[in-house]
Amino acid sequence: MTTKPTMTLTQLIERFSTEGVCKNFLQTQRWPNGVHCPRCKGAKVYALKSRPFHWTCKNKGCGGRNGYRFSVISKTVFENTNYPLRTWFQVIYLMTQSKKGISALQIHRQIGSGDYRTAWYMCHRIRAAMKDSSFPKLMGEVEIDETYIGGSDKNRHASKRRDEHGPKGKLAVVGAIARKGNVVCQMIEAADKYTLQNFVTRTVNEQVSLIATDEWAGYGNVNKAFPQRPHKTVNHAKKEYVRGNVHTGNIDSFWSLIKRGVMGTFHQVSKAYLPLYLAEFSYRHNNRKNADIFTDVIAGC
Repeated sequence: MTTKPTMTLTQLIERFSTEGVCKNFLQTQRWPNGVHCPRCKGAKVYALKSRPFHWTCKNKGCGGRNGYRFSVISKTVFENTNYPLRTWFQVIYLMTQSKKGISALQIHRQIGSGDYRTAWYMCHRIRAAMKDSSFPKLMGEVEIDETYIGGSDKNRHASKRRDEHGPKGKLAVVGAIARKGNVVCQMIEAADKYTLQNFVTRTVNEQVSLIATDEWAGYGNVNKAFPQRPHKTVNHAKKEYVRGNVHTGNIDSFWSLIKRGVMGTFHQVSKAYLPLYLAEFSYRHNNRKNADIFTDVIAGC
């Protein structure tokens, strides 16, 4: 169940009506314990009175007397862009509140960007900031499954068809979800035993109470990684989808959400950018009960 956000888009626009308000909010979220140099992480910085939201760091690693000058947007996704922060904030809000994602074309229309590529660039920068790298390994009952994302090769123009073999030329993705908890997913080159075992070892806690998968032979090494923990399977090939508490329904629902987003919202996703889309969908899922997800994304930018 998704938690209702702390403010509406209209309220956000009213709250962040000027650049000064936006910069002050960004400064507070970025440096809650006082401004630090983004280069050397030092706290000994000097505010430039003539330029609000600009500082100088004179630590040895930052040039000493000459100093390293930085602003509130230095080393963030907002750096080196011409769009004001209030526009960035609106795009972040729209991306965090849309369950199936929002396309760059929709963003382009809503913010009135002069070029579609500008909106596309902004969306990808924000996706790169949506990273769940701090939460611990998955606990409790965990479901693991692999899926394939992308259109059928036979539906592509002859000049764009792929040479590689596999499930209709699609991109392989593996994911793990803790029931009523977080999800982790990543793009993989092949769903073989070695790849899947490494993924499970990296994402699932050793104290997990259940690992549920389908009958795919690639999960044959899971027991080696967790010899003391039950690994149980359901046989989808024989139309078995649930046996007691053994099923992959939650991860299947997550895959369905991503695929509906790809087909209905983004229409196509390339191999180069699929990891960013996976990060976006995972971040939204893992923060579905976070009423202030907007602020957390700002802090991570």
